[in-house]
Amino acid sequence: MHINPYGQEPVLLAENLANDRPATAAELDRRCREAGVVLERPSTAEVLRRVDAFLDQWVRVVDATAARERADRLNRLLAAHVSPPRLTDHEDGVWHVHYRPDDQTLAVILPTLISMGTALHLTGRGMHRLGRCAAPGCERVYADVSRNGTQRFCSPRCASRDGVRRHRERAGRPASRSRESSVA
Repeated sequence: MHINPYGQEPVLLAENLANDRPATAAELDRRCREAGVVLERPSTAEVLRRVDAFLDQWVRVVDATAARERADRLNRLLAAHVSPPRLTDHEDGVWHVHYRPDDQTLAVILPTLISMGTALHLTGRGMHRLGRCAAPGCERVYADVSRNGTQRFCSPRCASRDGVRRHRERAGRPASRSRESSVA
């Protein structure tokens, strides 16, 4: 894996995997490779199960309502998944830091990468930079990587849909109208 520093990219990968859980080990591998994770071995159904269980724990960090609670939950993940830092070059001459042993499956790599990345993301950008989408009915998580730290929605689509809903409420119109009734 050559994602350094452990920050924005692993947190965005966690968001992606938590919101749309991979159905197969092959899908998990493909999505991790697309995110820049160098796989040391192919995943199995057991690896997928362990990653899914870890993502459930990570979402509890997202759902924490106070900074102290978020820190406590994340500290438990760090204690369970992060080893002392060490330098490695994978024999290719590109030196970087790992917080885990080499030659591991994604069941070890992802919890380490995501836990450390989340810690750096929150301490570097702010403890409020994880959350659930504010759009009614949407439960997706987001990692706020915006410049001003005011993200509240998981996507521009949810933000726009919520804006339209609020506009219609102010105008006294129903919050949801079908296309057919607006065309007729």
